[in-house]
Amino acid sequence: MTLRDLKPGESGTVASIGEKGPMRRRIMDMGVTPGTSIKVIKVAPLGDPIEINIRGYELSLRKDEAQYIMIEK
Repeated sequence: MTLRDLKPGESGTVASIGEKGPMRRRIMDMGVTPGTSIKVIKVAPLGDPIEINIRGYELSLRKDEAQYIMIEK
C-alpha cells in the first residue's frame, strides 16, 4: 500500500521509497525515511495535496510524490 491510499486519520510506518534519483532524495530530505511513523491529517477537497504528520511536524505532499512511499499499517 502507498501513502496515497491512506485515508485521513489512518497511520502506518514507512516501509520503503520506490522512486530512485532526485525524487527519492527530495522525499528523504523532508524526513520521510524507512521506519518512520506517519499519519494522514487531511486531504485537500480535490485530493491534492495530502497533509501528513511525520516526526512531530506537518508536511504536505502531492499525490505523485505520495505514490512512491510504501506504507505498512
